[in-house]
Amino acid sequence: MTHCKCGLVAGILFLTIALTPDAAISGPLEDGRVAYERGDYAAALRNLRPLAERGEAYAQDRLGAMYRDGHGVARDNDVAVAWFRLAAEQGDVVGQYNLGDMYARGLGVEWDDAQAVMWWRRAAGQGDAYAQHNLGLMYRHGRGVAEDPEEAAKWYRLAADQGDASAQHSLAVKYANGEGVPRDDAEALQWYRLAAGQGHALAQSNLGLMYDTGRGVAQDHAEALKWYRLAAEQGYGPAQSNLGVKYAKGQGVAPDAVRAHMWYSLAASRSASTKVRHLARQDRDAVAAQMTPEQIAEAEKLAREWSPK
Repeated sequence: MTHCKCGLVAGILFLTIALTPDAAISGPLEDGRVAYERGDYAAALRNLRPLAERGEAYAQDRLGAMYRDGHGVARDNDVAVAWFRLAAEQGDVVGQYNLGDMYARGLGVEWDDAQAVMWWRRAAGQGDAYAQHNLGLMYRHGRGVAEDPEEAAKWYRLAADQGDASAQHSLAVKYANGEGVPRDDAEALQWYRLAAGQGHALAQSNLGLMYDTGRGVAQDHAEALKWYRLAAEQGYGPAQSNLGVKYAKGQGVAPDAVRAHMWYSLAASRSASTKVRHLARQDRDAVAAQMTPEQIAEAEKLAREWSPK
């Protein structure tokens, strides 16, 4: 996430350029920005540190990011926070977001959700979609503020309207569950579809579930299978388990015990959810009881060789 308001000035006398502070900064600032974005952190540091020390907010934020991530310098969250704070206090929107993130995670500062909310609110007020979504999450979970589903939905919508996929997914969940907004499966479907189209794995999986169960749309096993597969191929455990079900039952696809076993095995070993892992193991064992040793060996080989796309 980078923001830079830089421009080139043509047709001005060299003497004028030499005496103009903005022009004196623009060259190293642009060089530093380009170096940072291409991953040449040594060059970025060489160009941006002097500017940061002179009070250039963008340079301060990027220097904070380099210390946070250990890019071009030894990782040091305390120093990162110091640079983020200097940028944030000047009103730099990315600096405000990053400082809020450090407070939310307790990196370089004591964990302080109220401070995270304060800085994200400032960035959100400037239209930053990431901050808007995170502010919605804070209201959703009552972190640093009183839990407020309606306020959460408000901030989700602001970010979702800007095209933020995570916010679109969060807003879809609101409509699907009727939290802070009236329950509306058609609205949920619309927002899931927008997020899924951007490759958001949870939205793809939930969109598959809507087609699988006929919520807000006519039931369509083939369409459910398509969206489960897209999420499963990214490594999302619930979608992998649901894809296994489709192959086991032959819904939207020809029955295939080997593929069912493979996807169940992946969900059982990789899902972040204990419940999903447990159910996937049960389903895999049920399928295995009807398979030959050769089929099981093939399924296990496919699972070993699988990698996320």
